[in-house]
Amino acid sequence: MKRIRVKQLFREKDVYAEKEVTICGWVRSNRAQAQFGFLNINDGSFFEAVQVVYDDKMANFSEISKYRVGVSVLVKGIVKLTPDMKQPLELHATCIEMLGDCPENYPIQPKRHTREFLREVAHLRPRTNLFSAVFRIRSVAAHAIHTYFQERGYIYVHTPLITCADCEGSDQMFKISTLNLNDLPYTEDGKVDYSKDLFGKQAFITGSGQLQGETYAMAFGDIYTFGPTFRAENSNTKTHANEFWMIEPEMAFCDINGLMDIEEEMLKFVVKFVMDKCPEEIDFCDKFVEKGLKEKITSLLNSDFVRISHHDVIDILKAAPVKWEFKPDYDDDIAKEHERYITEHFNGPVFITDWPKDIKAYYMKVNPDNKTVAAVDLVVPQAGELMGGSQREENLDKLLERMDQMGVDKNGIDWYLDTRRYGGCVHSGFGMGFERLIMYLTGVDNIRDVIPYPRTPKNCEF
Repeated sequence: MKRIRVKQLFREKDVYAEKEVTICGWVRSNRAQAQFGFLNINDGSFFEAVQVVYDDKMANFSEISKYRVGVSVLVKGIVKLTPDMKQPLELHATCIEMLGDCPENYPIQPKRHTREFLREVAHLRPRTNLFSAVFRIRSVAAHAIHTYFQERGYIYVHTPLITCADCEGSDQMFKISTLNLNDLPYTEDGKVDYSKDLFGKQAFITGSGQLQGETYAMAFGDIYTFGPTFRAENSNTKTHANEFWMIEPEMAFCDINGLMDIEEEMLKFVVKFVMDKCPEEIDFCDKFVEKGLKEKITSLLNSDFVRISHHDVIDILKAAPVKWEFKPDYDDDIAKEHERYITEHFNGPVFITDWPKDIKAYYMKVNPDNKTVAAVDLVVPQAGELMGGSQREENLDKLLERMDQMGVDKNGIDWYLDTRRYGGCVHSGFGMGFERLIMYLTGVDNIRDVIPYPRTPKNCEF
């Protein structure tokens, strides 16, 4: 059996016109009348379903008339173009065969379901229009990211998920162990003796592949990582999850200005790629998820991203005729309300640079003023922070000084310091949460709805 995917039919309809084809898929709806009926069949390859026309000349007409939503079927039929109708084509069936039945209690019916309900049946929600669109966009966006970096000669590095050193604090990391929790070994001072564990030391699930990525950038020049990361945060918000995906490029011989050039170019590439490949999905999200979505992302493509220092941002916020929930301060981070105001103020994406060093990580390069670091956050309209990066401190002595100032334990990361000892150079990198990007591209406002199986506090189902 050679089947045609529904996407092929829609994209190459003139090729298949008046020809008999075979498709397989699932019934989305069945409108049966006395002498004929209509099946909407979706096979997962395309956002739209194909309309199948069947009539009482078929031997199993009465059985087909009773097919319920969710039934899987094989359909043979003649492709008929319908340019004057809502759909561009339909399939006039010559044979319809049930492949798998579906009972009446099937949870996904042709009606509106709440997103809260659909999270309870996360294994079935890809069969709905919303999640069909979201996860197809997610797939295409992942392809776009790989395409962008691969076409520019970046090396894709698979950094470890299990680590004994991480750029995040250990309090944000999941601990892993093979020790018997009911009979733990202890040292003489009463601490758990991790020397008896599988790796001979305490191990974690990674919160970032940055440190390992930097070592490969010192060999290949330009690298990127793209994979799952984990944060042990007990945070129940719409924008936080305990498992998510990160894109983390690291570039040798690249300063913070070059870093911002790459961030802007990459984001515009991915957005355009998705818009070109997923027009039906974007249209759906624009109509049913976020009104004005297409205008928002099209505007981003046509924007020159503003570059402004954190100090100057605070100046603007302090002068704004707004009663802030969180008072802006030169020594502090900025809140969501501040990000929103700044993007509206400049009417587009904004790179915020030169952050106070005391609120940023030890590996970021300290600026000549000795008060700020060469760090940058990209904030975009209606989404807030989308990327965060920095020029890394390439000077070993200055890096060690910063680690001492911030109380960073050097044990176990001497290998990382070797990147400064042996041929160190100016280098930069950034991280972008993949789910944040998908939320921006779809208008979906909860991270739980852009991850196939979300992992959040008290939620580890499926």
